Amino acid sequence: QVQLVESGGGVVQAGGSLRLSCAASGDNFFERAMGWFRQAPGKEREFVAVISSSGTLTRYRNSVEGRFTISRDNAKNMMYLQMNSLKPEDTAVYYCAARSKGYYALTPRDYGDWGPGTQVTVSS
Repeated sequence: QVQLVESGGGVVQAGGSLRLSCAASGDNFFERAMGWFRQAPGKEREFVAVISSSGTLTRYRNSVEGRFTISRDNAKNMMYLQMNSLKPEDTAVYYCAARSKGYYALTPRDYGDWGPGTQVTVSS
């Protein structure tokens, strides 16, 4: 069991940047793969970026590759998503998630713990 809280969302113009943070507390953060997922109105929740427990392996959605960077600091129980060159289609609620295994997965159903989400709105 781990508790997750996101922060850093907001409204930004197209081309701008935001950094999302996820603060974790509870069991064995350093053993858990983590991920950022997002959900836009009327759409399914989709993976954005995921990271292994050690931080050595990462995977990005094709549409954010080269623009977003996922990272983690296990000593601080923190995970981050740096988002640059934001586009209106990035508008969504962004969620932090953790799973009980050290290697990442790409589907929401493989993650057992979730934060409440933070809204990111990109205006054109």
